[in-house]
Amino acid sequence: MDIPTWERELAAQGYRAVCGVDEVGRGPLAGPVVCAAVIMPLEEEKRVKGVDDSKKLSAKKREALAEEIKKTARAYSIAEVDAETVDRINILQATRLCMKQAIESLGVPADMVLVDGVMTLDLDIPQRSIVKGDANVYSIGAASILAKVYRDALMRAYDAVYPEYAFASNVGYGTEKHIEAIREVGICKIHRKTFVTKYWDGRERP
Repeated sequence: MDIPTWERELAAQGYRAVCGVDEVGRGPLAGPVVCAAVIMPLEEEKRVKGVDDSKKLSAKKREALAEEIKKTARAYSIAEVDAETVDRINILQATRLCMKQAIESLGVPADMVLVDGVMTLDLDIPQRSIVKGDANVYSIGAASILAKVYRDALMRAYDAVYPEYAFASNVGYGTEKHIEAIREVGICKIHRKTFVTKYWDGRERP
């Protein structure tokens, strides 16, 4: 899936800045939800080959594609919403907020938004939700790659601050080692309190 079929069809209908948006990090126990919005060029000679759902790609391939997407994109933006906000407004609303922030931060204003999954955003521009969009829509796939690479790097940085949770390998998801650490030392500042209630006794790591 590296041909901008949806985007070209929409361009034929008069849309000039079709944006794909996707999120990473709805399920983890720790860390922010991260969203990327991307407007890709439609010229064949500028097509980034190999774009796909980020989960289907190796880390090395994702990182290489992310650099190519950044160099090629007409515009891209990455936003994050922290764990405290996730706890306050819930993960669905945090994801919607994050996507909206990414779209509104684009250097080129979008005139159509393609959203991965089933999600309606608070926007004044046309939008379409596409189930499995990250695997079937070029610009959404590109967004999924940027968001995943960004969030993985962020969680590796947090691993250096909070090594007991093994964030570099689990990127905040509830692996056995991660849950064991929560039970042993409590949670840290980037944990989502509403996500760890089954494992957490109320202690907070300094």
